[in-house]
Amino acid sequence: MSVLIDPFSKEIGLKEPRMGKDDLILTTHGHYDHNNVAGAMEEALVISGPGEYEKGGVQVEGILSYHDDQEGKLRGLNTIYVLRMEGLRICHLGDLGQPELSHEQSEAIGDIDVLFVPVGGKYTIDGKQAVKVIGQIDPKIIIPMHYKIKDLKSDMEGLDKFLKEIAIKPEQIDGDYKINVKILPVEETKLVMFKI
Repeated sequence: MSVLIDPFSKEIGLKEPRMGKDDLILTTHGHYDHNNVAGAMEEALVISGPGEYEKGGVQVEGILSYHDDQEGKLRGLNTIYVLRMEGLRICHLGDLGQPELSHEQSEAIGDIDVLFVPVGGKYTIDGKQAVKVIGQIDPKIIIPMHYKIKDLKSDMEGLDKFLKEIAIKPEQIDGDYKINVKILPVEETKLVMFKI
């Protein structure tokens, strides 16, 4: 199974993700930089909101959240996704803008192996808020996302503030990152960053 989350359009300044073999496509909210599903194959399951879904042995739970700190009044709603596949529990927070999770959201998310967390601020939580949310979830592996990189037209912070706040030395990955249940960290949380 192939899963694609928040496919963006080229208007953001980056090369669009290739579509074609993706069996599951998840969009966390309706903004153009997260919901470019025009190239999806007809047989792909496109998910764009809260609920429970399943395809090919991958279970997906969408959890309602907010894209801002005012219960969606500024930027609307956001969906947090929890995926269960190959014995792993993966959580993608999307464009979470709440400075912390509610008790109900934390309970719904549950135990997580791999967490994708936004850290760039402005449109989402920033580095300091991300560390607080990470503490609520306590994942085994953290992968930061939604931050300023070269050629990205969106105005947000880079990784510096987040890295200072989290105080975990990141493992730099160049290329694919393969993970399975057998190699999950047991005692310490691992921070993984991709070389861009």
